[in-house]
Amino acid sequence: MSGHANASPLIAIPGADPKLYNRDLAPVAPGGRTWGIFDIFAMWMSDVHSVGGYTFAASLFFLGLTGWEVLLAMAIGITAVYFLMNLIGGPSLKYGTPFPVVARMSFGVMGANLAASLRGIVGIVWYGVQTFFASKAVQVLVLTFYPAAEGLTHSSFLGLSALGWFSFLFMWLFQLLIFLNGMETIRKFIDFCGPAVYLVMFALAIWILAQTGLSSLSLQLATHVEGSAIGQMANAAMLIVAYFAALLLNFGDFARFAENERAMKFGNFLGLPVNFIVFAIITVIVTAGTVKVFGEAIMDPVSIVERIGNPWVVGLGAVTFIVATMGINIVANFVSPAYDISNLYPEKIDFRLGGLITSILSVLVCPWIFVSSPQAITVFVGVFGAALGPMFGIMIADYYVVKRQQVILEDLYTMSKDGSLHFQGGWNTRALIALAIAGSISIGLSLLGAYGVIIHVGDWGWLIGAALGALLYTALMRNLKAPSLSRSGATA
Repeated sequence: MSGHANASPLIAIPGADPKLYNRDLAPVAPGGRTWGIFDIFAMWMSDVHSVGGYTFAASLFFLGLTGWEVLLAMAIGITAVYFLMNLIGGPSLKYGTPFPVVARMSFGVMGANLAASLRGIVGIVWYGVQTFFASKAVQVLVLTFYPAAEGLTHSSFLGLSALGWFSFLFMWLFQLLIFLNGMETIRKFIDFCGPAVYLVMFALAIWILAQTGLSSLSLQLATHVEGSAIGQMANAAMLIVAYFAALLLNFGDFARFAENERAMKFGNFLGLPVNFIVFAIITVIVTAGTVKVFGEAIMDPVSIVERIGNPWVVGLGAVTFIVATMGINIVANFVSPAYDISNLYPEKIDFRLGGLITSILSVLVCPWIFVSSPQAITVFVGVFGAALGPMFGIMIADYYVVKRQQVILEDLYTMSKDGSLHFQGGWNTRALIALAIAGSISIGLSLLGAYGVIIHVGDWGWLIGAALGALLYTALMRNLKAPSLSRSGATA
């Protein structure tokens, strides 16, 4: 599949091996870096402003902490995410390369396929899940304006009704048409998504306050718990870090298009600490207001607009949160597996074909069955989620400690045994050993805790895995010299 209608200017790599190189994996030239501060900011709005993001933000206020304790924990957690995102975005910003190519720096030119595959699997599964959640909003929309369609909800095929299949396939196709147009179209789309959701959220908050008065303004949705609040706050902060665990690997897929370091960092600052906390405050005001308006705390914004009763309000709310879900699907669950799959076979698979394969695989996952099984979710998150932390630790330690931010650009695209990233047949066995040990411990702690065998470490598993991965990798690589600065010869 070919075609790059809005392709970015690239840096040519003379003698690049076709097994490692195509237009989508090539470094973006300075002229192709069009993402400014607002684009990065909007990207994070699209990631946070979703039904899942709404529910997650509201849930933090049910931890039994005071409102101010939750806000402090949020500030700490999201600030940590901000600095970690800047770290993982650094190599992509400098060299213009996506996540799977950056992974070659630490795992080797072939070993990066393992890291990319693990991240790709996570993205594919959650892509299907988010598409399914968005399809539920489509179903609400259809039933609101065409009640006779209720008859289509009684049949069932592979776990979905006829209307369910129509809604899911509609969302699947609608997203695919946008995604296949490339990263520039994606940039324009997410520039719209985040701000659009803000408008509806502010309107919803105003409507809630108009019904309840200022008395509904509350930042505490649960009774304060006995005991140390410090531990609960620390857990809340780590919960936020874990929420962004997937993008803490592949943020480079977007950072490579940033105009400069200032655009990336300031866009991250507005999109993460500032945006996340503001959105959380709006969320909790709305959720607190639903207690007085509807008699219970409703954490699903689609359900809130559905209960308002006005079909046009329901329609506007459903469309908005459909768009919001598409936004997070682009940012967190589509771009990464599209690049990751392309990295497996660059000669035949480009970004667009990788995206098409991602979409097809997301249907085969049968996400509606997956989300109905708490055990399946527990195992999936435990096994794959806990592996993301060690990969992050290894990549950060490699780039900033072992290589001291010095990488030979051409060696990212060569199979030559003389290449500094060839290691052993293209695989850095030291990185694989560090990943296996740190990942086993991280996954083991996560699963044993989830099933009550040991004390549940919760979302600290990500931090434990990242720290172990970084320490083990640094120790294993201590006798190797960092490569010299990039060779000359690459041209724009």
